[in-house]
Amino acid sequence: MAAKAILLMAYGSAKDLADLERYYTHIRRGRAPSQAELEDLTRRYQAIGGHSPLLEITRQQALGLEQALSRRPGFEQIRVYMGMKHSPPFIAETVQRMVEDGIDEIYAMVLAPHFSTMSVGQYIQEAVESLADAKAEVRWIPVWSWHLAPGLIDLFVGRVREGLARFGPEESVTVLITAHSLPERILQANDPYPDQIQATGHAVMAAFGGKIAYEFGWQSAGRTREPWLGPDLLTRLEQLAHEGKRAILVCPVGFVSDHLEILYDLDVKAQRVAAGLGIHLERTRSLNDDPGFFETLAEVIAGTVSEQVAEAT
Repeated sequence: MAAKAILLMAYGSAKDLADLERYYTHIRRGRAPSQAELEDLTRRYQAIGGHSPLLEITRQQALGLEQALSRRPGFEQIRVYMGMKHSPPFIAETVQRMVEDGIDEIYAMVLAPHFSTMSVGQYIQEAVESLADAKAEVRWIPVWSWHLAPGLIDLFVGRVREGLARFGPEESVTVLITAHSLPERILQANDPYPDQIQATGHAVMAAFGGKIAYEFGWQSAGRTREPWLGPDLLTRLEQLAHEGKRAILVCPVGFVSDHLEILYDLDVKAQRVAAGLGIHLERTRSLNDDPGFFETLAEVIAGTVSEQVAEAT
C-alpha cells in the first residue's frame, strides 16, 4: 500500500532583518536588490516589529491540519509536511525529506484559495520538478476545489460580521474585498484568478442579503513597469472618500495568514492613508490558526484523496 502524505506549501518570509537580503534575492530569482530596495523592505519589516509571523503560522496550520485529518477514518496516520517557496524549509528540501521518509504518494496543496498560473501554478511546478528523479508521485489538491468551500465561506462571513460590529450604528459601511494583485497580462491568458476572487466575495456577501454595500479591490501590487490588476486599494480609498464614504471594512479573502501584505500594507499603510482621508478603516481577522480553517482544509483534502483513490480503483 502506498504511503501517503500532504505537502502543504506557502510563500515563505525572512526569518529576521538579517535574512532580508537573502529572501529578497530569492524572490528576484537570484538578482540582488538595490540598496534602496533593501532599505525600503527593511523599513516595512521594521514597521511590523522586524519580523513576519508567516513561518510560525504556517507551522501551526500544518500541525492543525494533521490533527484535523487524524480524526477522519482512513487518515489517522497521514502526515503533513510544510514546504516554503522562498525560505527554509524550501519545497524541494521538504519533498526530498518526504521521499527519504518513505512517502511515495504526495498530495500537494498551496495555502492560497484561488488559482493563478503565476502563483499557485509555480508551486506545483516546483514540487513536480523536485520529484523528477524520485520514485514518488505527486497529486494535486485542485485549488478550485476550495475557494468556494462551505467552511471557508462561513469563516469569512463570520469575520465580516465581527468586523461590522466594530463600527457605530450611525456608520454606513462599505466592505472592500481584496486579494493580492497580479500583472494584467493574466487576463489575456484567461487566468481564473480574478473570477475566483469575485466568486468568493459574492458568496461571502450573499449571507448579508444585499443589506451591506461591497466591492472589489486589489492590493500589494509589485513594483514593476507593467500594469497590474486594479483598482488598487489605496486609490479606491481616495475615491470612496471623495464619494462621501467614511466607513470601510477590508476583507482580504485572497490571504489566509498574517504577513507583510496584511500587517504592513493594510494595518500600517492603508490605515495611514485612511486616517488622512477621514475614513474609519477596519479589516477582518486573518484565518491563521482558527480550528475551523483546519477542519475546512481537512475536509477538502480528505474529499479529494478519497475521490482520486476511488477513480484509481
